[in-house]
Amino acid sequence: MLAARLESLRRPSTAINAVLGLLLAGGAFWAYETLSGPESGAAVNASTRSVPVQQGTVTATVTADGSLESANSASASFVTGGTVTTVSVRVGDKVKKGQALAKVDPAPAQRILAAAEADLDAAQDALKRAEEVGSDTSSSQNAVTQAQLAVDEARAGVDGTVLEAPMAGTVVAVNGTVGSSSSGTGSSSNGGGQAQGGAQGSAASSGDSGFIDIADLTELQVRAAFSEADATKLKEKQAATVTWNALSGTRQSAKVVAVDPQATTAGNVVTYAVTLSLDEVPAGAKPGQTVSVSVVTGEVADAVYVNAAALTTVGNRHTVTVLADGIQETRPVEIGLEGDQTMQVTSGLSPGEQVVLRTTTTTGGGPQGGFPAGGGFGGLTGGGARPGGGPQGGAGRAGQ
Repeated sequence: MLAARLESLRRPSTAINAVLGLLLAGGAFWAYETLSGPESGAAVNASTRSVPVQQGTVTATVTADGSLESANSASASFVTGGTVTTVSVRVGDKVKKGQALAKVDPAPAQRILAAAEADLDAAQDALKRAEEVGSDTSSSQNAVTQAQLAVDEARAGVDGTVLEAPMAGTVVAVNGTVGSSSSGTGSSSNGGGQAQGGAQGSAASSGDSGFIDIADLTELQVRAAFSEADATKLKEKQAATVTWNALSGTRQSAKVVAVDPQATTAGNVVTYAVTLSLDEVPAGAKPGQTVSVSVVTGEVADAVYVNAAALTTVGNRHTVTVLADGIQETRPVEIGLEGDQTMQVTSGLSPGEQVVLRTTTTTGGGPQGGFPAGGGFGGLTGGGARPGGGPQGGAGRAGQ
């Protein structure tokens, strides 16, 4: 009797084995369903969310912040330094090219000119005497040449005491006052990027300030800093939209004019400056205003597209889950242009079919709203998020 009981303890009962078998089978089924995802022919559950495949325009954009500046500006500085005696303009005044803007005391420059002219007279007299006695005149002629050059330079110094406008435009800065001391450039030539009158001219803002700064406010442009990844997608003549922060609701079309070949690095952040021309200058626009820029880098009209949240990508393979009559079917697709929130589908789907949107979950519980990036739907601005992350701040558009 005792031996029989000991034998029964050593062997598990048939019931326990059956229960363990059921638990193992259930766990395996749960793991398979969790890891494999929905398969063709799977029935839809009550929480499944889907959107229709649509047809329209898919647009890809990149965005950046920038500022408004004059497309044509100049910084005027005195050729001859000295004490400022006259400032004839104020900020906001419109001036013409060649107009006198300011003056410094001309007396020192005039004394230099008088001395140079006296030296020239003496050199000419010495040359005349040499010619009269028939001696070698080469050294005398050289002295006259040198004296004439000194006179020409001294006369330029006197002219340089008057600061003239190098271009027509509006005075945007006056960086000196009467009685202050102004240094001179020492040259009135047009070489080395200097405009007449010692003014630094530029087609775009150079960042250098002269005694008086002038800008053409009728020709404004935008300068924006794009990330290095976005800058690779930019080229001349691409269409853009500029939005003003200070002018509520003001938007203006523009075009990319140039992308700087040299990057700017600040705090380990690499950006490229991009210049855009405005199709029109809105009322109230002024240099220095901050703007937001959106450049269209790709656009396909009459495209079949889906919300980016409906697409699953593994390597180079793209799939969507199609919902028909309550049954889910995983279907491979080919994609074209990757829009900001929508994806062009070149094969595998037809307009009107329903596709299931993927949901995101956290370790703390169930779906967060049911949709990535706020739960938008395909074909609507702001819906979904590009797989892998689109351009920061990009705004997708999909027209009907």
